[in-house]
Amino acid sequence: MRVSLNWLQEFVEINLTPEELGEILTIAGFEVEEIEHRRTFAEGVVVGKVLEKNTHPNADKLSVCKVDIGEGEPKNIVCGAANVRPDIYVPVATVGSYLPVKELKIKRSKLRGVHSEGMICSLAELGLEKESEGIHIFSEDNLTLGEPVYPLLGLDDVVLDLTTTANRADALSLVGVAREVAALTGVPLKLPETSDRDLSGNQQTLQVKVTEKTACPAYIGTEITNLKIAPSPQWLQRRLQAAGVRPINNVVDVTNYVLLEWGQPLHAFDRERLKTVAGEDNLSLGVRLAQEKETLTTLDGQTRQLHPENLLITANDVPVALAGVMGGEETEVYDQTENIILEAALFEPVAVRRSARAQGLRTEASTRYERGVNQAELEKALQRAIALLVDLAQGTPTQQAIADTRPSPDQWYRKHNLKLDRIHHVLGEVNNREDGKLTPEDVERTLTALGCELTRDEKAMSWTVTVPPYRYHDLEREIDLIEEVARLYGYDYFKDTLPESTQPGYLSSRQQNKNRIREALRAVGLTEVLHYSLVKPEGKAVTLANPLFKEYSALRTELLSGLINAFSYNLARGNGALNGFEMGRRFWNTDNGIGEADTLAGIMGGEMFPQGKWVNSGQGQSMSWYQAKGILEAAFTRLGLSVTYQATEEDSRLHPGRTAILFLEKQRLGIFGQLHPQFRQEHDLPDAVYVFSFDLELLLNALAEKNVSQSRFSPFSTYPAVARDMALYAPVDLPVADLIQVMEKAGGNLLQQVELFDEYRGENVPEGQRSLAFSLIYQARDRTLTDEEVEPSLEKVRKALNQEFTVTLRS
Repeated sequence: MRVSLNWLQEFVEINLTPEELGEILTIAGFEVEEIEHRRTFAEGVVVGKVLEKNTHPNADKLSVCKVDIGEGEPKNIVCGAANVRPDIYVPVATVGSYLPVKELKIKRSKLRGVHSEGMICSLAELGLEKESEGIHIFSEDNLTLGEPVYPLLGLDDVVLDLTTTANRADALSLVGVAREVAALTGVPLKLPETSDRDLSGNQQTLQVKVTEKTACPAYIGTEITNLKIAPSPQWLQRRLQAAGVRPINNVVDVTNYVLLEWGQPLHAFDRERLKTVAGEDNLSLGVRLAQEKETLTTLDGQTRQLHPENLLITANDVPVALAGVMGGEETEVYDQTENIILEAALFEPVAVRRSARAQGLRTEASTRYERGVNQAELEKALQRAIALLVDLAQGTPTQQAIADTRPSPDQWYRKHNLKLDRIHHVLGEVNNREDGKLTPEDVERTLTALGCELTRDEKAMSWTVTVPPYRYHDLEREIDLIEEVARLYGYDYFKDTLPESTQPGYLSSRQQNKNRIREALRAVGLTEVLHYSLVKPEGKAVTLANPLFKEYSALRTELLSGLINAFSYNLARGNGALNGFEMGRRFWNTDNGIGEADTLAGIMGGEMFPQGKWVNSGQGQSMSWYQAKGILEAAFTRLGLSVTYQATEEDSRLHPGRTAILFLEKQRLGIFGQLHPQFRQEHDLPDAVYVFSFDLELLLNALAEKNVSQSRFSPFSTYPAVARDMALYAPVDLPVADLIQVMEKAGGNLLQQVELFDEYRGENVPEGQRSLAFSLIYQARDRTLTDEEVEPSLEKVRKALNQEFTVTLRS
């Protein structure tokens, strides 16, 4: 927000230098990015009078002028402007002056063989316009030659470039900044006076029909006739230029002027053009959402394809403007306009934000609507604009149509309870009081300066604070009021007291266990990866109400798809196989709302030993299912967890014969398996790729129950182990894990390990069965075991197998 101090002083008296005022505003939360002393744009530029204009002897487009700048002998200046002529007063940049806008140092020079002592300036060269067709000609007569031009051009001003926070919608106006300056400096506030014009008794041919009442709680259309379109007066143009707005004509300039002054966007439609678009004389302005395949050409000349989230202004249901964003080209005010319909409306911030984003468009109007416009001063801003149009364009207000569904005025004011003890607790002590405490008078003075009304409760030492409408979108809670007390009292006056004692930071047990899982997976060779939680919408995915892109418009329901895509992406670019894991959250829709859970997923594959091809005569060796399973087993061993496996075919992406469900203490942990051959072909993946997806919460709970904060050493036995082999016939569909589980349970404490070392199917093996051979390792910590101790345990294992399963023992 660019704030002209000359304009601001109409509302509040400023007795500070621009730098001092900028410092106060910055400390109060309004960062001053730049202080622009506009007189420097024309330092060394003076009033001159063109006495003669002669043709340049060596250039058709140049003129040689004699210019009197009040120094006796006229200056010889070469000028290229077509509008230069004798007997006009012009701004002249003298030799030695510097024009910062053009970064131009004026020197004596020779142009096409003719000496030139200065430069006749255009407004663009003085920073008042972006482009100028020719030099500037002063309209005033009998000016003093040689006097500085900056007072004549409105450059005797200083502009503060303020950055306002998103919650301070009121500060996007001169009135809002004036209120802030008055509160900070303690000087009276003088707001522009407005007088109401009652047009209700006039003949009404104009109607307003709002169908989206939530998005547009108030809309006022005012007809103003017999306008005379002309350039705005110089004072108005200079103020707009100081604010960074290009003057156009008196009607458009008034709408921009009120926008800057009150923060209320306005828009003027050409009445006759509206009727042409509407197709009849009786106008009915409407506010509705756009329909599919509708288009609108906006003021920037772009034909826009409208979206259902675009809020529109219509004339007899024909789109004429993007509500709160930009008007339409077909109904804009132009040089021949005589009658207008002036729009003043309130639009809901979310509706304008969605509409502007759908079109990739952001304007001064949308910026203010998105933050929230003061609903209590809509009529004041409108009346101010009408008065200026009557004064500057000789317009006549004839009729007005209103659609107003705003709540009653008493609901425009928020009320909060504010306690003095709470202020002391949050803000602490001040350093300019003997007792270090803010007084009730301090609180009342600061909040009253902001426009709040306070009713004190002496007994409870609290206040009922009524917040003014222009701070409705900002001061929503008690803590907001406390912040305002600190801001206006001065942050520098509060003591920066540190806590009496400090504690070192630490990780929670949950965070520690997550790190343990990461460490275990990294230790077995997996790399942690991270993907976006936003994906393409598929199936029952949770979709976003306001996505940035369609490709990222839903929340992921699982993590494996992202890992598989990353594996394929790296492989295609020659980076090799991605053996990685990811911790993340997945989401899904349920009958009761949205479900979410933390998940651990991973992917492995490719060549197990890519650097060892020389061992296999240059042939790579793909990772086997048992090697991939061994990697997982190693990670679980590091975590001190034991899992069991059960064959499954539940995921169509996985190989039906090489997929298992994992159980952790009889609870389903997740799934592990090899990608299906057909799926691999479709995604151009190598032969052996394995994935897993586990319930992270179950893993964390298991680690928490073990309460293992650090690794514990278990000493090795110094006595030799005793090995016994056991062979049996078992059904093919009987999992080996079930056999091992029964063996370990029956073997007792002496049985340390059961390992399958042979499997055979074929000749001499009963049909539908397989031959399995196990090695059972017995060992004690305090002695060498004898056959008399091992054989009873081995016999218990045999009996348990015969009781639990249909197996035939061979040894």
